Amino acid sequence: MQRPYLVIEWNDNLTDAKGWLVVHNFVKGYTGGGTRMHPTVTREEVERLALGMAYKYTACESDTTGGCKGGIVYDYRAPDAYDVLRRYLIAMMPYIKVGVSLGEDLGTRYDDVLKVFKEFEFELPQTKSMEKDPVVQKGIKDFDVMMGEKVDGIPINDVVTGYGVAFSADEAWKFLKREEGAKVVIQGFGSVGASCALKLSQLGYKIVGISDANLLVTCGEGLDVQKLINHKNKLGEMDKNHFEPNYEIRPNSEWLDVECDILIPAALEDVINENNVDKVKADLIVEGANIPISPKADKIFRESDKDIVVDFIANLGAIRFYDVIVFGLIKPEPHLVIDDIEHICRKNTRKLFEESKKQNRYQRDVALEIFAPKVFDGPEI
Repeated sequence: MQRPYLVIEWNDNLTDAKGWLVVHNFVKGYTGGGTRMHPTVTREEVERLALGMAYKYTACESDTTGGCKGGIVYDYRAPDAYDVLRRYLIAMMPYIKVGVSLGEDLGTRYDDVLKVFKEFEFELPQTKSMEKDPVVQKGIKDFDVMMGEKVDGIPINDVVTGYGVAFSADEAWKFLKREEGAKVVIQGFGSVGASCALKLSQLGYKIVGISDANLLVTCGEGLDVQKLINHKNKLGEMDKNHFEPNYEIRPNSEWLDVECDILIPAALEDVINENNVDKVKADLIVEGANIPISPKADKIFRESDKDIVVDFIANLGAIRFYDVIVFGLIKPEPHLVIDDIEHICRKNTRKLFEESKKQNRYQRDVALEIFAPKVFDGPEI
């Protein structure tokens, strides 16, 4: 396995926060990935996430961008979380300004990242070649405009990943020729989990359980996803004051106890691990989050009859959105962006399941071969 090209450690001078920037690879001097903020973040996790980004850009069919990731050990709900993020980005500014494109991830918001960039008088990270490319310069302006667009009443940047996860889940379920109206449980109700739940409900699936940082809510008849989204609190968590009378509220640790056909972990890493893997009831697991299945649990799944859509196929929506607009691959129109994400997520998922069936091999093993990154350039100086 190729080692990361670059690993930088940062220590905040005003709090106990610390963090890392990991660049797995550059392609044409450029690399992209989000920055997550959570008390459990580790260097190993950030390295695994950067590797996943390199695979994800390959799955996106990108010939312009490698994979990187940022991680900050801090509580994203703290009053000074933005200030910590800002100091982290300032520390990474020498890398950002030569083509390390950091965006949002768990615990951070893209508008906060862009706010810091604009403070230092640039819109988006780019290489010198990109600065001279009129197509890219137009694409950056188009992307800025697109960030103000909405899909189904939700900011487009908050739906692109979740919708892609939903399209991948639907394609896998259809490939497996299972019954319509399958029951789905989603762990995590941030932008990915919420938009995934919304799109799957639109596609005819029954969302029977959703958990967030505070609770698990279940309903065998199906949850009203739109209403749950409409009444999120300021931290993006569900508000039980707006639950229907037939909803059951349970501890969020019980999300694996809910009977379902499709399970979608859409928040933290390693939430399915050797301690709870035996509780997984679903036939299909779709990785809405990055690395939600630990290596030990993955080894157990490899010997089971479970089917999996891996993270770098299912949740590539946000980086595909960025890629196609900034590099001018499609017209900057919301419906074209969603159509493009649906096309690539469905195509990759079907390819994965066809090859897995043909080779009689575990989906992750097949995916790691099909979408292995092949370009390892250096930064453009």
